Amino acid sequence: MRIVRSTDLDYVPASHEDPNKPGVLKRVLATKEQMLDGRPQMINWARLPVGSSFKLHYHEDMEESFIIISGHAEMRVDNELHTLQRGDMLVVSPGEQHDMANVGETDVEYVVIGVSLGKGGKTVVVDA
Repeated sequence: MRIVRSTDLDYVPASHEDPNKPGVLKRVLATKEQMLDGRPQMINWARLPVGSSFKLHYHEDMEESFIIISGHAEMRVDNELHTLQRGDMLVVSPGEQHDMANVGETDVEYVVIGVSLGKGGKTVVVDA
């Protein structure tokens, strides 16, 4: 599991820009060396309504990166609780049990990107 807080990162010019007068700046959330060597499984824009949560589960061979767009959430990963807000990214490794709860007063919107090892792994819901 890894947490990246965009507010802790500096903006840098994109690689295709003139570094002295960039048209676009970026915060690098993850490099290829930090990501699972696999293939994209999915990219979802998701909404977690106020007071809602999703079930505790894990993926046998998929890494998921959750990027919070708006709202406040708590994610539990292998029984460790993490508070997330706009601009935070949490990466869940294969086999790590995780769930998310909306703990704020507005819906949580987030993007989740799944990368699979391509070994046919399943999603397993954990009975809590």
